[in-house]
Amino acid sequence: QVQLVESGGGLVQAGGSLRLSCAASGRAFSSSAMGWFRQAPGKEREFVAAINWSGGRTVYADSVKGRYTISRDNAKNTAYLQMNSLKPEDTAVYYCAASSYGVLATTKVRYNYWGQGTQVTVSS
Repeated sequence: QVQLVESGGGLVQAGGSLRLSCAASGRAFSSSAMGWFRQAPGKEREFVAAINWSGGRTVYADSVKGRYTISRDNAKNTAYLQMNSLKPEDTAVYYCAASSYGVLATTKVRYNYWGQGTQVTVSS
């Protein structure tokens, strides 16, 4: 089992940066793929980025490619999402998720553990 807690959200001006952290408990973290998703008011939860168990492979949504970077530190049981050049349309609750299946996935159904989310608000 994996329990996830996100932190690092907040209010930032357009063009600014934030780094989200996802602290995991449980032995399964180092063998789990990790993903970040986001959900804006009135919209579906959407994929943002994912990283495989070793950190050697990553995948990004087109909307964040070149601006966001996902990473992980298995020694610290933590995944990160560095967000640069933020835009107002990036405003959402951001969720981290873990996939014990170990595969690099972009769909919600592939992830079996979820955090509670952290709010990111980008002002124009």
